[in-house]
Amino acid sequence: MFKLSEIKELIKLVDQTSVHELEIENEGTRLAIRKPGRIETVSVQPAPIASAYVPAPQAAPVQDTPAPAAAPSPEAKAASPDTSNLRRIVSPMVGTFYRAPSPDAPAFVNVGDRVTEKTVVCILEAMKLMNPLEAEVKGEIVEILVENGQLVEYGQALFLVKPE
Repeated sequence: MFKLSEIKELIKLVDQTSVHELEIENEGTRLAIRKPGRIETVSVQPAPIASAYVPAPQAAPVQDTPAPAAAPSPEAKAASPDTSNLRRIVSPMVGTFYRAPSPDAPAFVNVGDRVTEKTVVCILEAMKLMNPLEAEVKGEIVEILVENGQLVEYGQALFLVKPE
């Protein structure tokens, strides 16, 4: 596990160099620091997580806590896709879910959009750090399971994707 002081030192080192991206794995934890322009983005994830999606039939390791919402209309229930062949993009951390890079910017993805493994689908804010989340699956966004600004848990499903 990385100590906060180590992460701060690495951010300073990356900021002072021409390096734009740094990934380190240590004692089962992966640290990625990316510097697009002059803003650093840091994400820390447990290394054993090979991907950020889980096949839909499998249970998530942490209970999903969906946002309170109105009951879906009968049409929405009838139009609900068969989720047996869908993949879930899950949160690799506890944080706040944001669909767009800023309040006035368009969402990263919408239902019906095609994504690749490297497509950024949202930002997760944790401890004032903005962490972009990549789809890690190629396919079509079928459903967005959380609301913008909602607090999400580790392992909570965020998107359903129909893989290609």
